[in-house]
Amino acid sequence: MKIKCYSVCFESLISITDKAYKVTCFDGTEAIIPKSRFFGQDTEKQRAEYYWVSAYILEDRKLQYSDKKVAWFESETKEMLPTYTVEHHTPEKIQPIENNIINELKK
Repeated sequence: MKIKCYSVCFESLISITDKAYKVTCFDGTEAIIPKSRFFGQDTEKQRAEYYWVSAYILEDRKLQYSDKKVAWFESETKEMLPTYTVEHHTPEKIQPIENNIINELKK
């Protein structure tokens, strides 16, 4: 099953049990998130530690986060699925020429 995740940076991330983290956002809100809802560290970000967290957990806990960076993960293997976009191209219509004869090639 595919799970939508956001790349999130927390002010603090503390392991309180074997199965849960206590997170604190930069606005001061706190929540307990299961470790199973973390899908690894976002290695593309270099300035701070960002983590991939399930979107529905973030929405449910009413935490501060940004939805700018989104990825899809496989729930069982916790591997990132490839991201692609579909673009549809509609060519513009060109009016036909009245005479299609090329004089240089005419016999």
